[in-house]
Amino acid sequence: MFEKFRKPKKGPVAISEEEIVKGPIPNHIAIIMDGNGRWAKKRSLPRTAGHHEGMKVVKKVTKLASRLGVKTLTVYAFSTENWKRPEDEVNYLLKLPQEFMGTFLPELIEENVRVRIMGDKDAIPAHTQKAVDKAVNDTKNNTGLVLNFALNYGGRAEILDAVNHIVTDFREGNLQKKVDEDLFSGYLMSAGLQDPDLLIRTSGEIRLSNFMLWQLAYTEFWFTDVLWPDFKEQHLLEAIYGFQKRGRRFGGI
Repeated sequence: MFEKFRKPKKGPVAISEEEIVKGPIPNHIAIIMDGNGRWAKKRSLPRTAGHHEGMKVVKKVTKLASRLGVKTLTVYAFSTENWKRPEDEVNYLLKLPQEFMGTFLPELIEENVRVRIMGDKDAIPAHTQKAVDKAVNDTKNNTGLVLNFALNYGGRAEILDAVNHIVTDFREGNLQKKVDEDLFSGYLMSAGLQDPDLLIRTSGEIRLSNFMLWQLAYTEFWFTDVLWPDFKEQHLLEAIYGFQKRGRRFGGI
């Protein structure tokens, strides 16, 4: 059913930043960064090389999103299902935040970007926790774009966690009102953030992969065959341009 949203295999459309900022800019863009392993395989490189190259793309996309006035950029860095991958790849993926924050943190601070994390941090290695906690703390007073990393995150786990916290609060007498959408959203890991306006998924796959299942209810989807390490600034501009051409009615007329 999503086939009509698949983007054709062609180069990015030549769209300028100046042209894009004339239209509505998504307040919140979420990205499923897919295709790192396939990018590496096509070049006879280890899968870790694709993940390393993909990390560089996050930097470029973050800077562009910040310039355009995007308020939140959420990137799916490591899912609760990624633990099923080979141990050496998992270990590498969980070292990437340390490398990313170590090299990019000064630029994030300079760009007025605020780092945020959503996911189960308790299960990730101490060195990863230390790196992300430092990034969150060092950027907490920044007022620009929020760079939100979904790390050891799963949409179903998030919803179950919210339900269990609601049940606990009710039993302990801390919850006196009826559970509505606003209250439930406040129990999610994305509490305080607006729901994504635009979801981008790379690599040609057309599925959500357990990502922000509650928050994506009225999000516009944009799929591309481009592998994440090949994703350029022009691809982001093309995605936003496509978003600007859509009519968002949220069930109305």
